[in-house]
Amino acid sequence: MKQIETAAIVGMGALGMLYGAVIQEAIGKERFAFVMDDKRYEKYNNKTWFCNKKEMSFSMLPSREGKPADLVIIAVKYPALSSAMDVAEPLIGRDTTILSVMNGISSEELLAERFGAEHLIMTVAQGMDAMHFKNELVYTRMGKLYIGVPASASGVRKERVEQVSEFFYRIGMPYVKEEDILYRMWAKYMLNVGVNQTCMVYECGYGKATTPGTEEMMCFVAAMREVVLLANLEGIGLSEKDVTQYIELMKTLDPKATPSMGQDRINRNPSEVEAFAGTILKLAKKHGIPAPANEFLYRRVKEIEKEYL
Repeated sequence: MKQIETAAIVGMGALGMLYGAVIQEAIGKERFAFVMDDKRYEKYNNKTWFCNKKEMSFSMLPSREGKPADLVIIAVKYPALSSAMDVAEPLIGRDTTILSVMNGISSEELLAERFGAEHLIMTVAQGMDAMHFKNELVYTRMGKLYIGVPASASGVRKERVEQVSEFFYRIGMPYVKEEDILYRMWAKYMLNVGVNQTCMVYECGYGKATTPGTEEMMCFVAAMREVVLLANLEGIGLSEKDVTQYIELMKTLDPKATPSMGQDRINRNPSEVEAFAGTILKLAKKHGIPAPANEFLYRRVKEIEKEYL
């Protein structure tokens, strides 16, 4: 499999800008672009962007002018995945590798249905505290991208892991080649179900969500424990040790920063509650168990989103 020389990203939120800045600086504007629909292209093209106060000029391309790229990264919110796949269509060729840095545990499955599983490797973005408001990205920790495929994956998909690993090493992208990627995905999902929804509902940052004795931390932990139980029932070996480790990880982030759903409330944008509490409630129903913390979070997020109207 040839080296990755060209790349495109669909999505200009916090993670899209975070990784786009690294890739564009490494391979140049002529081999990288943010690809988008015509409406966004008209809005964003020639706009000035800031990454940690550094002025940036990103390469942008309307989807109708897109051509197959060696690497395509999907970096949108869950509600936008369907339209993002339409945008990405011209970018996917026979040799294209696709990564999704979306939250949740279902985007790879949906992308595989659309473009073919042979193009997909699994990716978990973890440890960053990036926040995106208007045309500005701020972060103190970039985190890492964990990449891999299940042990049962085809040889082609395993080759793609090596291909992406070589590319990330070459451009200086922080990454880990994960042996048990399904465990890693569920562990990150557990964290997102807890911290994203808690920070949105309570309008707080990582600091308040990890302060012992607060209602915010009790909610954060209770929501994660519900994911642990359901993961075990689905054959994924999460444990209380994972809950503790992720709490400690959150304590290393900027205490005033807030995750994507917290940013959604500030920006009055639709959230990923269906990918988080919505999915957990479906799994809880499947296994015949209660999930009161996620029931509470789901109800409150829906109430908050109604206030946007």
